[in-house]
Amino acid sequence: MIPSEPQASSSPSPASSPSFADPSAVFAAAVARVAPSVVRVPRRRGGGSGLAWTDELVITSSFHAADELALGVAGPDGAIVERAVTLIGRDPGTDLAVYRVEGGALTPAATRTLDGLAAGHLAFAVARPGRAIRASLRAIGVVGPEVRTPAGGRLDRYIESDRALPRGFGGGPLIDLRGEVIGMNTRTLIGGTDLAVPVVTIQRVVDAIVAHGRVARGYLGVGVYPVDVPGGGRGALVASVEDGGPAVAVGIVVGDIIVAIAAEPVRGPDELRLVLADRAGATVDVALVRGGVAQTITLTIGTRP
Repeated sequence: MIPSEPQASSSPSPASSPSFADPSAVFAAAVARVAPSVVRVPRRRGGGSGLAWTDELVITSSFHAADELALGVAGPDGAIVERAVTLIGRDPGTDLAVYRVEGGALTPAATRTLDGLAAGHLAFAVARPGRAIRASLRAIGVVGPEVRTPAGGRLDRYIESDRALPRGFGGGPLIDLRGEVIGMNTRTLIGGTDLAVPVVTIQRVVDAIVAHGRVARGYLGVGVYPVDVPGGGRGALVASVEDGGPAVAVGIVVGDIIVAIAAEPVRGPDELRLVLADRAGATVDVALVRGGVAQTITLTIGTRP
């Protein structure tokens, strides 16, 4: 059974944020609100963080997630209790791993949409790399549109804070000044950039992992490298074709140059991966050049094994 979604808040714009007559009290209250939902994730060196997403599911960074571990969960009295968990699945494309905690009874975090959030608004990164809760005040640096990740994932919105995350904060939440979760902090999804995976992306990925154990990624079954196309432009030269893959089934062969899929240009391996990412199971037209002659082949994109 797929758990119900965490309660999302249609937060008012920051213009109606809590009074700053005593900002330290506002800050502390925001962190205290999310603290019961922040869990400790043991790692080889030190600890990392995670977040109770529902009353039985925890999310954390897939980069450090292990198949077997015991999470440190805050009990009713605030003491940290080790809880056994089962890994449901992970998605490196969005740096998310999902665990089910035996016995449930977690405190899911309140979440919010990005409505009203803009560069310059204050936020906290919150973590529990040890037994105590930790917080790092920062400003929202960028709120941008959808972006693809190098690992083939899709972030529905791009959220970046203004400085590097401290060690152990990856996998923990980024919250607003009401203590509502904006996203999950990650240090490894895009090299050299500290991002927050937004709530809307988290929910989509969690739903897929709970239902199927993973997020389906499109698969063609070819190895390619970039090449100049005769007559101009760039394409992806097919250097290998996997037996039993979608490409070989429709007659794509070594030496073909793929130039577009579903009318989206393909100039090399990176573009090919991104074009395929969200199209598992889709039937598309593949434009290619074979022996200097342009051709179009229709195929159904597979799911990466």
